[in-house]
Amino acid sequence: MKGIILVTYKILCDADLNLSISLQELLQNENVLKSIKSEFAKGSRNIIFSSNADAIIKLETSRKTYSFEVSKNDFADLLVLAEEDAKNKKLLKKDCERIQLIDIETLS
Repeated sequence: MKGIILVTYKILCDADLNLSISLQELLQNENVLKSIKSEFAKGSRNIIFSSNADAIIKLETSRKTYSFEVSKNDFADLLVLAEEDAKNKKLLKKDCERIQLIDIETLS
């Protein structure tokens, strides 16, 4: 196959935060409810909190993304090539040794 692939990845660390919290869980937390009441319903009483859909809120550590280009023939080795790219750029450090592929885009 001829062509080029643009690979985008980020470095993951051991201390990174990656949580998914449902809206229902948030509404069951008294501290969250108090904050919402004090911000949006000051002085009001007998307030009921409810939601129509169970939305998911993601909390994750923001990381810089890095990119490199490879041939379409190297598709099977993208993760290995991303690790090599990170090593060449000296991005891998103690407790930050994992790679997450974010996007794989065909350029041509």
